[in-house]
Amino acid sequence: MEQAERIAIDGPAGAGKSTVGERLARCLGYLYIDTGAMYRALTWLALQRGIDPRDGAALGSLAQEASIIISHPHINDGRQYTVTIDGEDVTWAIRSPEVTRAVSLVSSHPEVRHVLIEAQRALARPGRVVMVGRDIGAVVLPDAELKIYLTASLEERGRRRYAELLERLGENHPALPSFEEVVADIRRRDEIDRDNMQPAPDAIVINTDHLSVAQVLERICHFRGKR
Repeated sequence: MEQAERIAIDGPAGAGKSTVGERLARCLGYLYIDTGAMYRALTWLALQRGIDPRDGAALGSLAQEASIIISHPHINDGRQYTVTIDGEDVTWAIRSPEVTRAVSLVSSHPEVRHVLIEAQRALARPGRVVMVGRDIGAVVLPDAELKIYLTASLEERGRRRYAELLERLGENHPALPSFEEVVADIRRRDEIDRDNMQPAPDAIVINTDHLSVAQVLERICHFRGKR
């Protein structure tokens, strides 16, 4: 049995794909690539430069000129990876509420997707990679050796995302949204991302509602062993 060299993990916001993907990559010694971070980085740069998130042509040009790099974490501050734009560390800056509100719109433009998908394919070409996103198995890496699609209910995804924000920001942080606001934001992003969130025909679908991260990893490793 040939071990999977490129593993695609897809799913909606809050389904657990980032946590699962990072831990799986660490366990296998593979490179972990969160493609959402690339779209967030571009969104952050666009906001910094005053580019309208609705302007697909301008965003596509920006994507072509920007140097967005995802690498192994070099600082022990809880990050899963390091993201730089033109040499500037923006790992935490791209997690701001402003970026979160705009990223789905930015990532919906064909001009942006064309540029970043090619960059993602180049990153995955050497193999030994776990790539996480919305449509990795269906579009970015349709020939990936293993394709996983994680799902969870809207309520559960909202609970997880709120817990992440609470842990990172603290209970009294002025930027901490309410649970209801988090759920509403995920629902809005689902609507924008709807056309790009279909699992590949040969993807293994795992509902994570009542599963721990360890249990999800166990299932993925089981399916990986059968390929």
